[in-house]
Amino acid sequence: MERRTFLLGSFLALAGCGSAGYYSAPRHLDDACMLFAERPHYFRALQRAERRWGVPVHVQMATFYQESRFVGDARPPYRYSLGVIPMGRMSSAYGYSQALDGTWEEYVRDTGNRRGRRTDIEDAADFMGWYMTLSRERNGIALSDARNQYLAYHEGHTGFRRGSYNGKPWLLRVAGEVATRADMYQLQLASCR
Repeated sequence: MERRTFLLGSFLALAGCGSAGYYSAPRHLDDACMLFAERPHYFRALQRAERRWGVPVHVQMATFYQESRFVGDARPPYRYSLGVIPMGRMSSAYGYSQALDGTWEEYVRDTGNRRGRRTDIEDAADFMGWYMTLSRERNGIALSDARNQYLAYHEGHTGFRRGSYNGKPWLLRVAGEVATRADMYQLQLASCR
């Protein structure tokens, strides 16, 4: 009996350790081939979204990298009052895609994906494809234009239309980095497929 209890306890402890890294970032964020070798289900999820929505895998990858570094349960940091009193998070962004609560609810209504979770790479990729397709429809942004797709993703469709990003030099710099990363991923993917 004592042996069974020990074995059961050991099994549960190991199972708990295995799930601790479930949402962790892949090790090879700068190498698309190695990233997908480590997490092949990511590649399948992004390909599925590309087939459904037309958003290239490399554009999705660069946006996921910028938004969450591929961490499934990523959240924005807390705000603090007087430097020590937590006042809540900076926004409701959550998951791989950092989708806001209201935008996620709109996605669920539009697509019927009621069981979708922001912490699931397939659902997050589908969300991103849906959103970027709306950016093309509402603002005329090509699905392959990583820079402007990211700006619309960050500022929202109305904010992008108004050009709110023009008053944010840091955001323009980040959007340029997203475009550069998308180009890098595109070149890498061409050599590893």
